[in-house]
Amino acid sequence: MSLLAVLATTPDLVATESGAVQVLGVTLVGVSVTTAVKLLFSGLLVVAVLLLRAGVMLALRRVLGGEVADPRRFWARQGVAVVTAVVLVLGAVSIWVTPETDVSTGIGLISAGLAFALQQVIVSLAAYVVILRGDTFGVGDRIELGGVRGDVVRLGFLRTTIMEMGRPPAVAGSDGASWVHARQYTGRLVTVSNGVIFQEPVSNYTRDFPYLWEEVVLAVPYTADRGRAEEILLAAAHDHAVVGDQEAEWALARMRARYAMADASLDPAVYWRITESWLELSVRFLVPHRGVREVKDAMARQVLAGFDAAGIAVGAPTSVDVVGVPPLRRAEPAPEG
Repeated sequence: MSLLAVLATTPDLVATESGAVQVLGVTLVGVSVTTAVKLLFSGLLVVAVLLLRAGVMLALRRVLGGEVADPRRFWARQGVAVVTAVVLVLGAVSIWVTPETDVSTGIGLISAGLAFALQQVIVSLAAYVVILRGDTFGVGDRIELGGVRGDVVRLGFLRTTIMEMGRPPAVAGSDGASWVHARQYTGRLVTVSNGVIFQEPVSNYTRDFPYLWEEVVLAVPYTADRGRAEEILLAAAHDHAVVGDQEAEWALARMRARYAMADASLDPAVYWRITESWLELSVRFLVPHRGVREVKDAMARQVLAGFDAAGIAVGAPTSVDVVGVPPLRRAEPAPEG
């Protein structure tokens, strides 16, 4: 029995001779038996593909195992997602487009409408391709994107999910300030559109050079033992920072071979700056891209202990040292005349 005959035997749902569907005597414009069949097959296609995708993803998780940020699992998920999208598109075209269908006009109108209505979606998809092909960043990288700093925990076709981290006090007052004053997790997951890469710069902390140059700035009186203060700062940097690391030297060499980058020193150094009231000492050193707070904490404890032992006071670079007060004199009253 054909579907047209089945519809004709249904009291409230019938099909006319022209193929249109009537419900309670009302003809549904644009709905025919053929359209109903195509909708049914489209729904079955979507359900079947999604079920198959879920089975493949489950099998991949069992086979690959590992961490969520494992590059193998990431690329496997991306590959399955791309194949799923292609199969759905090809299946929909096979169901809805027939040899008798003139699709040129319809495709043109649909394309124009989609391009206008889905501008941001198209931009995000294009940005997704750029991110992957251009090695902009990947899952596990520490980046700053769209004003958000943190680790990339998920990369999708349209959005990037970042585990947010705090900001050092020097930038805590900028936009998107955080209550955590260090590069450690705040606990917030922030979703950013991929299209942001076309509008704002992307900072990657880990991709080519997984190290950072850090500085600790202290102010000491001009009367202090400046040489001893510099020795204490350098000793703390040598004890806790990255010094003489072969991997860091190789990473810097790769950076210089790939980019037009001048040579840079990996050894700790102390720089002096003269201010009106204090001598400002800045110790510059290399640290890994993660664990910076622990390194600076250990250095601060060692430096303060060394300064206390050497009798060196510590001030603030913006404070004023009062070196003397003029003597106070009481004015004598004028004699009465």
